[in-house]
Amino acid sequence: MAVEKKFEQCGPELNVREPSEVMKLERMGSFHPSRLSFARILIRKMIEHRTKINCSRWEIDEKGFGNAVYQLSLLGKELALVAFSNHIDPSQRTDRVIASSWDTSFALFDGVPSISDIKRLETQLPLQEAGRYKATELVLSRANKSVRMFELVAQSLSEGKQPPRKLINDVGYLMRTTAVYGNGKFGIDDRKNHCELSDFSVPFQLEMLTVYLIRNFSLDLVNHVAKARNPKKFVRLSEKIQRYLGIGNATGLGMAPFLVKHPVLLNNWFQVREAALSRMLSVANLSEGKAKKLVELIARVKSFINSWDTDDNRQKQRIQILKTEWESFSEKIDFNYLLKINALKDIFNNSKKYSTECQELVVSLLLEVGGDLIDGLDLCLESTKLPMLYPKMKVHELVDLIKRNFSWALKINFSLKENEARFWYVSEEKLEPRLGSRFEEEGQELERPLDIARRVCFLNSDLENVDKDMIVAEFLMNYPTHRYVIRRIQTNAWAPYSEIQENLIDEACKPIDMLRCKLSFFGASKFDPKSDRWVRVNLFQGAPLKSELNDPKNDDWWMPILDYS
Repeated sequence: MAVEKKFEQCGPELNVREPSEVMKLERMGSFHPSRLSFARILIRKMIEHRTKINCSRWEIDEKGFGNAVYQLSLLGKELALVAFSNHIDPSQRTDRVIASSWDTSFALFDGVPSISDIKRLETQLPLQEAGRYKATELVLSRANKSVRMFELVAQSLSEGKQPPRKLINDVGYLMRTTAVYGNGKFGIDDRKNHCELSDFSVPFQLEMLTVYLIRNFSLDLVNHVAKARNPKKFVRLSEKIQRYLGIGNATGLGMAPFLVKHPVLLNNWFQVREAALSRMLSVANLSEGKAKKLVELIARVKSFINSWDTDDNRQKQRIQILKTEWESFSEKIDFNYLLKINALKDIFNNSKKYSTECQELVVSLLLEVGGDLIDGLDLCLESTKLPMLYPKMKVHELVDLIKRNFSWALKINFSLKENEARFWYVSEEKLEPRLGSRFEEEGQELERPLDIARRVCFLNSDLENVDKDMIVAEFLMNYPTHRYVIRRIQTNAWAPYSEIQENLIDEACKPIDMLRCKLSFFGASKFDPKSDRWVRVNLFQGAPLKSELNDPKNDDWWMPILDYS
């Protein structure tokens, strides 16, 4: 039986880019945050509901150690961040997921925590994975201070002066999270129990809320410590600087397999992004207000790029190229140009001569002024559908699907060692994904199924030896190991953006591109790779403060720059 289902549409679209163009690691590793990133969606919802965040408990001593609680109500749902700040030995402070001690630990709590809840979490939260939790805990997280940054900011404020601009710009955050756990992990509550609320049906909204509240705690903490040092001279950190400071995040290989393990969700994320771009390119006449805003944003991006720094050679080169290209790209774009017919389409087409880094930045730029056209797509980011097996499909129909949608995989020669040099596995100690060297390390028997291209090739080879009028169910009785990849191939027929069209076990595969892709959907910026397997980023940089969630104008924080005026 032929697969008749089409991938879920969020409305009639015009021209979207083909998966063969978009689902490549080089392009995925060039994505930037946009107004459809999860952090942006959260802030828009909080502004829409004029969310008030109240610090209901502040038991922090003069050195910055103790606990605090922040409460808020969103759509009538009471939530709280329970935060703990502890002293740890500097030698214990590390961004690695295998660490066992952190400066701070947090839980997003469902409801209003009692004193007994706080005491229980005071014991369990610093243990993180080793702790014991209840369904009242929705998200767990931990963070370390950026020690030099935190100390210099606190000292400057205690002396009655604002911290130096270069310091703020170079680091951009006071704390850096090393994990944000949700969706039932370690015994906390499942997200499905909260998806009936539309605000939380968008992926990772509870996690993003937790990170936003941690950012708020880090700002309050540095002001508190500075004031305790010198109450007479102390000045508060200026709101402009507070707004510019986000929350750092250190992310490794653990994030990469998610994109392969959730093919329908991946499809929906890309489908929404491409549908949004299509809607923007269909705009024939841009309003004067949007034209003016685009001119402002183009200039802002230039300043943002100049503030983006990294020691990673690959990314450093890309940033340098981007600086040159942005100058060339923007020199002819002014207010009058943007009022011409099909100006956005012209801008997009002209960007194709530049690097993928520049092209994808242009995509985010165009989406930024399309709120009235694209914001409603956010509810299409989630999917309750799972990959399905269609056992009655004829083998010849399956072969046709492979030829049509997986020709990229069939071009790979897996008899060459370099094309299967890696294997993905999960470490026994920390239950975290790792990437091994197939011909140098043991453990291939523990390989996880991220080798989609190779599995497609093996399947295609076996399909050549059977009756093409046979149904898939009969084929699988003789070749049961192919069930997993057949289900993915059939799913891809109605979810065309569900597969990364690359060999993920290739010797030259760079997992960092997968990390950046997912982090861009979260809303992360200032990508700073530390290798091809882990990266530091900034979340909520430029986001409105908790006191500013009452004005829609405060949602304008894409590509923030530090204003000291």
